[in-house]
Amino acid sequence: MIKKIGFTIAFLAAIGLNAQDGSVSPYSFFGIGDLRTTSTVENQMMGGVGMYADSIHINLQNPAAYGKLGLTAYSGGISHQRLTLNSASLEEKSEVTNLDYLALGFKIGDGLGLGFGIMPYTSVGYNILSESVNENGVDVVSTFSGTGGLNKAYLSLGYELIKDLTVGVTANFNFGRLENARSQSVRDVQLTTFDNRTSRINGMDFNYAVNYTPTFKEKYTLYTSVRVNTQANLSSRNTRQIGSFSATSSQTIVLNDVNLNALGLENTEIKIPTRTTIGLGYGENKKWFLGAEYSSQGLSSFTNAFVDVENLRYKDASTIAFGGYYVPDYTSFRNYLKRVTYRAGVRMENSGMIINDTEINNFGITFGLGLPLSSAAGGFSNINLGFEIGKRGTTEMMLIEENYFKVNIGLSLNDRWFVKRKIN
Repeated sequence: MIKKIGFTIAFLAAIGLNAQDGSVSPYSFFGIGDLRTTSTVENQMMGGVGMYADSIHINLQNPAAYGKLGLTAYSGGISHQRLTLNSASLEEKSEVTNLDYLALGFKIGDGLGLGFGIMPYTSVGYNILSESVNENGVDVVSTFSGTGGLNKAYLSLGYELIKDLTVGVTANFNFGRLENARSQSVRDVQLTTFDNRTSRINGMDFNYAVNYTPTFKEKYTLYTSVRVNTQANLSSRNTRQIGSFSATSSQTIVLNDVNLNALGLENTEIKIPTRTTIGLGYGENKKWFLGAEYSSQGLSSFTNAFVDVENLRYKDASTIAFGGYYVPDYTSFRNYLKRVTYRAGVRMENSGMIINDTEINNFGITFGLGLPLSSAAGGFSNINLGFEIGKRGTTEMMLIEENYFKVNIGLSLNDRWFVKRKIN
């Protein structure tokens, strides 16, 4: 039954990833869109900490964790996010529901695990209105809108080199389409001008990981982790149309395809800098865990030559995350609540994005529950519920502050593959 569910989930992946809106954030206007969370609900609810590995859960952030898998694991997650967008004078509310990831991982040998799946990488979804007065004292209305995003298909391999030391590598193939549209109308002028830009993007990056998890006093474990997500070298094939349309009938009057080849912009490169993460944690297996991680990324070198944005620059980015879990009694037969996994965490992110000389930061508090699907002790499959409350941005310097509440639902199913039968 679990295998049938897994294949059904995989069949729905192509529909789900392409049909969703992805983002409703005005900050998805910048760069290549809003960077999505690339971790399971279990890890997200621990503040995004990704060093922890066990034998029954997939870890999307840490390929070395596949070396610890003992069972075949199916995992999928969806999220619903409600945002309150505040400027200095206005408030708007919006919400979006997304499919976050679909993944499969399994053991293929002693200390050797393999995983693959698909997830959104970035999302673009904004609609911005700007009003100003030109040099002649005439009112000008500009609109900016965008859709699309990038997806990530991955293949991971993890191996336990020696006792307590695992290594892993993930190959990511990123692909998608970004659409950005701008229009401008001037009071008492019948025609509205527009500038539409489309980018078809694809490219590779790799994620390397090393975990060292020695055990003390036969029950306590020290968790150490180093992960390096290499620079993503993306190729962008671009098109651009400019023209005008009637403000009253919306009929296109003028339409021109821009010769981007002559401008050197038909094919461009987008390089997303290397990200390095180090982690340290401690815990008792199947009982409790606490951990902290620090990530840094040289984002100051990031550029997107095709989509130029005024008053935008980048600096190096960083993230600090804390989180953990607690299980009262994993083996309890009578009390279901004692077998529930309780998770919580906090995340502080310096995004590296500077708009109007103001850095855009993100702060989130996470918490959630891992609910066993079996009514008896020893069951491995579970439903994970997660919640996140946070704030991104500021109302200073004519910017937008986002206050968000996010609900996550993840499904983690387990089965046995590649196990030789001892009795026929």
